[in-house]
Amino acid sequence: MAVAVDSMESVAFVAVPFPAQGHLNQLMHLSLLVASRGLSMHYAAPAAHVRQAQSRVHGWDPEALGAIQFHNLDVSTYESPAPDPTATSPFPSHLMPMWETFTAAARAPLAVLLETLSATHRRVVVVYDNMNAFAAVEAARLSNAEAFGMQCIAISYNLAWLDSGHKLLRDHDLQFLPIDACTTKEFMEYVFRTAGEMQDGGSAPSSGLVMNTCRPLEGEFIDAIAEHPEFKHKKLFAVGPLNPLLDASARTPGKARHECMEWLDKQPPASVLYVSFGTTTSLRVEQIAEMAMAIKGSKQRFIWVLRDADRADIFKESGGETPHKKLLSQFTTDETEGTGLVITGWAPQLEILAHGATAAFMSHCGWNSTMESLSHGKPILAWPMHSDQPWDAEFLCKYLKVGLLVRPWEKHSEVVPAAAIQEVIEEAMISENGIALRNRAKILGEAVRASVANGGSSNKGLDDFVAYITR
Repeated sequence: MAVAVDSMESVAFVAVPFPAQGHLNQLMHLSLLVASRGLSMHYAAPAAHVRQAQSRVHGWDPEALGAIQFHNLDVSTYESPAPDPTATSPFPSHLMPMWETFTAAARAPLAVLLETLSATHRRVVVVYDNMNAFAAVEAARLSNAEAFGMQCIAISYNLAWLDSGHKLLRDHDLQFLPIDACTTKEFMEYVFRTAGEMQDGGSAPSSGLVMNTCRPLEGEFIDAIAEHPEFKHKKLFAVGPLNPLLDASARTPGKARHECMEWLDKQPPASVLYVSFGTTTSLRVEQIAEMAMAIKGSKQRFIWVLRDADRADIFKESGGETPHKKLLSQFTTDETEGTGLVITGWAPQLEILAHGATAAFMSHCGWNSTMESLSHGKPILAWPMHSDQPWDAEFLCKYLKVGLLVRPWEKHSEVVPAAAIQEVIEEAMISENGIALRNRAKILGEAVRASVANGGSSNKGLDDFVAYITR
């Protein structure tokens, strides 16, 4: 990519993530990729979330973080209640006070940062999580700034939301659940209120979208969105997967290896089921017991990440022994010793998914986890929890055909019995259909990886994006 160094240095790139782990993570990866192209890179978030993004990023040499200037958006204190596994909705309502405070308070310090950068750079480019409409409004106030939305979820979700009767959905029998069915009334009111910020800044302050996806996964949907009236005059750049692509040896530079990796090294190829439900969902105690029985009954090797959902500030957690650890001490030592591990803290997900011993991933189907799994060629046992996750499960199982549904969304308020979970685990791990599923995921993973290699569509998408913003 032939872009003059001085033109790059005169452009300030500002990432404004939404404070939830999957969103912080994607904009951190994008920031590192953009910084590696020589741009002046800025990452703006509340102090606790800057620290969270820094501490949890993996797949990169820690020294790469030195290329990013981090800015703390000073926000007032907010409630940080513990997650409630017994709540009627699996949606992480305990994070709402923090999100409300962030949206109300982050705008003013961001405006100051953008004005400062505007005075010292030829152009300021703001890439903001689509939840942070206020960032686009603030960029629109400056004569030398422009803003791009960051699509942290599947672009197919947008098409389904805008046109649930679209031919692509009909042809693949893809059913779209309205967002209010998969979240809460409180969250929907918050979304519509923040989306209204766009109109406050005049018409369409966003120049387009940067998308964490690639043509092998969503090419037809990218083309369909490009033709939709809402996006017809926008710039669209598919640059994913943003996560690093690790090889099977799965060693992150500069970091001590997690103990689970040593255990994985000793397992046969494609023999381990990885189970994790992300950072926003807590399983009920009854569901944990059924899961334990299913894993034990399947007799499959496993790594199970069992931890409560993140609190608003992950660094203020008690740090004491978790109830899960006590509950599962007998399960791990007596009943499944040697065949698996339970991790009750943070797990190196990218490295686990990249490892040759890992066969499949039982997941909540967050888009971040979906991209990480597919980019490493691993199929998904789909257990959607909330928000866009039911769509991702639908997309994985029916369109890409690299997923098996563990629990349909309609039963999200029920405890899934061990027998039903075990049946899906055994289908994925030992049946002929499971072998075919894993082969399809492997082939798709190769195509995804090719998209970010030299000459690939996502590699070109990133080149085009950098060329456009440094024009």
